[in-house]
Amino acid sequence: MVLRHLSSMAMEQKQFQAESKRLMDMMIHSIYTHKEIFLRELISNASDAIDKLYFRSLTDDSVGMNKSDFQITLAVDKDARTLTITDNGIGMTKEELEQHLGTIADSGSLQFKNENNLSDDSQIIGQFGVGFYSAFMVAKRVTVKSLAFGEAQAYVWQSEGVEGYTIDTCDKDTVGTEITLELLDDVEPDENGNGGENYSEFLDQYRLQSLVKRYSDYIRFPIKMDMTRSRKKEDSDEYEDYTETVTLNSMVPLWHKNKNEISEEEYNSFYKDKCADYTDPLCHMHVHNEGTITYDALLYVPSHAPFNYYSKDYEKGLQLYANGVLIMDRCEDLLPDYFSFVKGLVDSEDLSLNISREMLQHDAQLRQIARSIERTIKNELKRMMKNDREKYEKFYQAFGLQLKYGIYQDYGMHKDLLQDLLLFPSSKDGKLTSLQEYIDRMPEGQDKIYYAAGESIQRIELLPQTEQVKDKGYEILYFTENVDEFAARMMQSYQDKPFQSVLDSKLDLESEEEKKALEEKQESSKEMLEAIQKALDGKVGSVKLSGRLKSHPVCLSSEGELSMEMAKTLNAMPGGEGEKIKANTVLELNPDHPIYQKLMTLSTEDTDKLDDYAKLLYDQALLIAGMPIEDPVAFSNRICSLM
Repeated sequence: MVLRHLSSMAMEQKQFQAESKRLMDMMIHSIYTHKEIFLRELISNASDAIDKLYFRSLTDDSVGMNKSDFQITLAVDKDARTLTITDNGIGMTKEELEQHLGTIADSGSLQFKNENNLSDDSQIIGQFGVGFYSAFMVAKRVTVKSLAFGEAQAYVWQSEGVEGYTIDTCDKDTVGTEITLELLDDVEPDENGNGGENYSEFLDQYRLQSLVKRYSDYIRFPIKMDMTRSRKKEDSDEYEDYTETVTLNSMVPLWHKNKNEISEEEYNSFYKDKCADYTDPLCHMHVHNEGTITYDALLYVPSHAPFNYYSKDYEKGLQLYANGVLIMDRCEDLLPDYFSFVKGLVDSEDLSLNISREMLQHDAQLRQIARSIERTIKNELKRMMKNDREKYEKFYQAFGLQLKYGIYQDYGMHKDLLQDLLLFPSSKDGKLTSLQEYIDRMPEGQDKIYYAAGESIQRIELLPQTEQVKDKGYEILYFTENVDEFAARMMQSYQDKPFQSVLDSKLDLESEEEKKALEEKQESSKEMLEAIQKALDGKVGSVKLSGRLKSHPVCLSSEGELSMEMAKTLNAMPGGEGEKIKANTVLELNPDHPIYQKLMTLSTEDTDKLDDYAKLLYDQALLIAGMPIEDPVAFSNRICSLM
């Protein structure tokens, strides 16, 4: 039964201090983002109270209780609109009620830990003393009845919020604390559907069950509630209601169990339940870390990317627990963007919580955990690559793009961490290969890592620029994703071997004799090459003879940091509708192809036709490179004219 306004002469009317009034008002309206948090806070306080008495029972036989005797109960009275949370913990004396509930931000839990020199292993959760007042987000009146262990007299504390509180004696037969919340009246939304408040949801047994499961599932004492069930009557088609006492929490977190006690099926079931996935994960990482900061973690790599993974709508983060109590459903600071695919949770005893358990006091603690988790994920992925290549390649097909973005972002800050995890298709056998595997296969005399960028492996293999590199016996990495070349430019080199695009105009694979012969022919062709460049009217930076072409008459290469593929990618990005970015391109001609002699002849006999040949060869080079030609109609007419 809820205590109404007490009228006993022994009742003491108290006022919160002015600072406490302001803090309570701010807390109720600002600090907590969700009203449902109040239940987590009150259950955590109840768990603290039980912990204190349990701790005492280890050295004091007069307690007369075993660990199995302790529990927290929830009770609902829909007619009276009350929710009651009861524990059989250590209870509070009148002075403690005054100290801990009358002075906002005074923490009995923290004081208890300090007085008893307890480590965080004691699992005392509340250390700041404000969580209790979250009850006023949903309640118009809060009544606390408490009988302290070893005391004969119980006391009742009652308040309707910032105006103050009363303390009086009361009857209570058992040690512990009973908190009764008289819920606020529901508020109807306005005509636009805004501003409504449904406080009655906290009288619904299934809603309470779900909140306990969400926030307090791993409180180590049972949380019980009488729930109304329905069953079929014997020998009848009619149904009857009955009451069943249900334990709402599982109590023992999976991540606190020994690894050898947990089956693969249990790990996978936990993942599918907690992460809302229908498939088993590729792998799990069960971590217990002790050191400057102690934490447990259960991390998973999914077997597939969520449908919105590569969109701005995707939200990364791990669940964050403090001593088994959910603090944040998605803590972004625990995962870098390049490992944002990882799912799971972190539970730490060492987190310093500020005012509400949603606000962390020291970012340094999170950064420390995040760095440790980052190393764990990297090591697990390297282990998978080495020991289960098929599984790693499945992971890479889903999330490899994110690793490449990680290298490109932040000006290459993370390249040393991520570059060993990269895979690229290769000219060796078309299979995915790592940079280390490429280096290990390099023949003597090769001093660069060669790559070619294009839309697909098939398009790249047809590029004329690849012929010379393959003839030298050098392997080529195929960059088929837009970010590949940007990532390579950020890495610059791997194990002191620089990345070299085979489409670069300065590939420099000719022998000294070949270079000398090419220079001589370049000089003798100077007028023809200048005429072609003039005909192209600024479309290319230069025209030159090539030593790399074998069977093809022409190709385009690039000079400088920006390649044609990079320019193509940048121009395709949102917001690129203005002036197009252009790479500094070079038109290369094969001096051993019959077309070269034709061009030399036209340069002296028919300069108009040379102009047409120049434009036709340029468009041909664009098509070979997978680039769009500017005027398809003119290209078609030019072919017909020359035919």
